[in-house]
Amino acid sequence: MEVQVFASRKEIGEAAGKAVESKILELLEKKNEIRMIFAAAPSQNEVLAYLRQSSQIPWHHITAFHMDEYIGLAPDAPQRFANFLKAHLFDHVACKAVHLIDGNQNTDAECRRYAALVAEKPIDIVCLGIGENGHIAFNDPPVADFDDPEIIKTVELDQECRQQQVNDGCFASLEQVPQKALTLTIPTLMKGSFLYCLVPGKTKQMAVYKTLHQEVSTDCPATILKTHTHCKMYLDIESYGKSI
Repeated sequence: MEVQVFASRKEIGEAAGKAVESKILELLEKKNEIRMIFAAAPSQNEVLAYLRQSSQIPWHHITAFHMDEYIGLAPDAPQRFANFLKAHLFDHVACKAVHLIDGNQNTDAECRRYAALVAEKPIDIVCLGIGENGHIAFNDPPVADFDDPEIIKTVELDQECRQQQVNDGCFASLEQVPQKALTLTIPTLMKGSFLYCLVPGKTKQMAVYKTLHQEVSTDCPATILKTHTHCKMYLDIESYGKSI
């Protein structure tokens, strides 16, 4: 895993955005479709802004997925990750296809539907972050499984994960945060050919420290990223602070 540290969130977004943009163009020299998975979180705001403003990315060659979704939120709720990604990216670019997880359907049926879409072809690029509890997607420590046989599954969110949604300003109180969600599993994300992980902010210091310095363990699911051949992590001074 390659780690880069920058002075600000804006610099993280630009550096990661340029890297993703370059990789898309490189891959398109060899293939006609790029399959990408996007995280939906405030940590991704700057890279999504860069990507949607890019004049070089031919979005009509890109099939897009997202990695998790709450169960039970109203269809128009801004906290729904599908709506977040529409507002920050998908409503601004013309992708070949956008496949969204629907957290209001029968969960077993939705998992089967989405798993089939993800499994059609390999995933090329994953844009992700790390949670305050070290989760990737909604694979919190209690439910993280490095050998998970599923592509997508239903999970119960732990309290630290739910509190992060309040800390990020997405919900006004813990009671408003859904208790369950659908998430792509860790093996699904790790099968992506190229991973770009953005982790800005002081609240992520401990998660970053554990990721970089602890042994690979589901106690901090993000530690698995260290085993990926092509994972780049983008930090700012605040998130890197305890790792110096």
